Amino acid sequence: MKKVKITGLFLLLLLSVFSCEKVKDPAGARSVANVPLISDINPGIFDSKDLADSYVEFMVSLEPGSSADKAVVVASYNGNAQRVDVAEATSFPATIRIVSGDVIQALGLTQAEVANGDLFTLEVLLTSKGMTTRSNAVLNVAVACAFDEALTAGSYHSVSADWATDGNITLEADPADPYKIYVTGLETIDGNVEDLGPLVMHIDPATFAVTADKTVLVSAVSWGPYHNLAYAGSGVYSSCDGSYQMAFDITVDEGSFGRFAFTFTRNP
Repeated sequence: MKKVKITGLFLLLLLSVFSCEKVKDPAGARSVANVPLISDINPGIFDSKDLADSYVEFMVSLEPGSSADKAVVVASYNGNAQRVDVAEATSFPATIRIVSGDVIQALGLTQAEVANGDLFTLEVLLTSKGMTTRSNAVLNVAVACAFDEALTAGSYHSVSADWATDGNITLEADPADPYKIYVTGLETIDGNVEDLGPLVMHIDPATFAVTADKTVLVSAVSWGPYHNLAYAGSGVYSSCDGSYQMAFDITVDEGSFGRFAFTFTRNP
């Protein structure tokens, strides 16, 4: 029987929503009055190949029945406490565009210091009747390469130390939707006949987060008395080299094996 163990995969959350806190905050009180909302994020990265002019855009709105005099967007870099003002709005809902070059300059950085994988955090401060409240919605903007359809599919190498598999798989993009990816071969390299599937994955066009639909790949498992082996999970797509970091929940009709980390890298 296949020896497996449960593992976890740390995934970067590009949009995090936190509960209210009652702590002192240098950026202002948090969630004690009006609460601004961040939505309609597109695009959601800074293009590392165009750090002067790339941008993120999103909408700032208020909860129904709320009002505010203004909203100020503050930025920080790689988790540092320093925050700088980068945008302001006085009417709502407001569409905000943040240019990467402006943020880099405002934070006292140079473009040469910024690299793929770096993170800019954007928060919204609302002022209403003299009281300033800090957003409980935080937008984490990663530095990454712009989306390239040619890098999302083709011949890939899949490695999972936890699921004990190592071999080649095939990724194919949907002809009508380049953000929809079909995966075949994950269980072939595990010694099974992959008579079902393919596994369907979706790349979020704004954040490059990946969601894998629960898909049955094998009707009868060769290394145990198990049936309808299925994959489902989530991960991150790297737009610079076309790789995927995934975490899959692997189940059969008889139960769950757990969650396992996988890395897909493009073959030369």
